[in-house]
Amino acid sequence: MPSVKEITTRESIFKHIRNALIDKAENLFTGSDTDSSLYQPLKESADVTFAQEFTKVSGKFVYCENNNDLAEKLKYIILENKLENIFCFDDKLFPLFEEYDIRVKTGQQEIINAGTGISLCECLVARTGSIVVSSRQLSGRRLPALPETHIVVASTTQIVEDLKNAFLFLKDKYQNHLPSSITVITGPSRTADIEKTLVMGAHGPKELYVFLVEENE
Repeated sequence: MPSVKEITTRESIFKHIRNALIDKAENLFTGSDTDSSLYQPLKESADVTFAQEFTKVSGKFVYCENNNDLAEKLKYIILENKLENIFCFDDKLFPLFEEYDIRVKTGQQEIINAGTGISLCECLVARTGSIVVSSRQLSGRRLPALPETHIVVASTTQIVEDLKNAFLFLKDKYQNHLPSSITVITGPSRTADIEKTLVMGAHGPKELYVFLVEENE
């Protein structure tokens, strides 16, 4: 049971809160600028900056001149790394896979056995080398998280400068119907919680690729 002193202290705190809610202080920062960027301008183009920052966080970046180049390089990576149980739910990629005989599985029920996931993304954030995905994508929440290897296919038109621009990008795309889940991925999953030893693939993919396809706006 709380003591009289504790009750008195608590009532005093609540009284101050009530008074603060009733007598609101004036805004001391009326001239503050919330629209200007907090960052210095990028030293390189957005695509070069993304590639640099993405590789810094152990991501594997692959530049593709066009869709045919994408398919050839993707097939090479699959064969070179002996990637198996490849899953993809983004039907925009299916015609390319069929043309180049890249075999993927599409069954949602079997995703727990996925070794590799191929998906599109919402956008790429140049300044942090991050990938933005959402629950509105056909890949859903699970495909970017369950496989040991996650391959993201994006175009140069999807690169934004920073996170603020990423959310503006999503707002413009979905208007008033934003996805229920928006995830920012920065590099492969990792943890150093156990004896400060870095472990890759702790809570998600151990390897993360971005295949960036050149596309004119």
